[in-house]
Amino acid sequence: MAEAAPQVPIAPDLFTWPADLPQLIASRCTSCGEVAFPKLPSCPACTGESTEEILLSRRGRLWTWTIQHFPPPHPYLDDGKEFEPFGVGYVELPEGVRVESRLSVNDPTALEIGMEMELAIERFAAGDDGSDRMIFVFRPVD
Repeated sequence: MAEAAPQVPIAPDLFTWPADLPQLIASRCTSCGEVAFPKLPSCPACTGESTEEILLSRRGRLWTWTIQHFPPPHPYLDDGKEFEPFGVGYVELPEGVRVESRLSVNDPTALEIGMEMELAIERFAAGDDGSDRMIFVFRPVD
């Protein structure tokens, strides 16, 4: 039996991984309280230079969405597989931040503005080192 490839986040410091209940990693300004994702070393609202790392809620509401019917440009191609359209949306989290994300579904009849969504981690592509590159997505809550 072949050993499973290691799973590595597509970029560092985007989400907790590995984790049974992964969370997005954001920052909060210690001066004005503005929340930013992905985390930033300074505040985009007040330009304060002091932020703290926070973990965002796993659930939020679909703010808007679309289905992307064309492949993303290189280097974001998905292992050379035949392209399959995918959902893209903004999910508004309780911390007051809207996160742009791939969605786990691409069926327009299964998506509705305001529906509850939950964070999940999925394989995106194989890395040059043989690892599985993992991305965050949001999926509808059943």
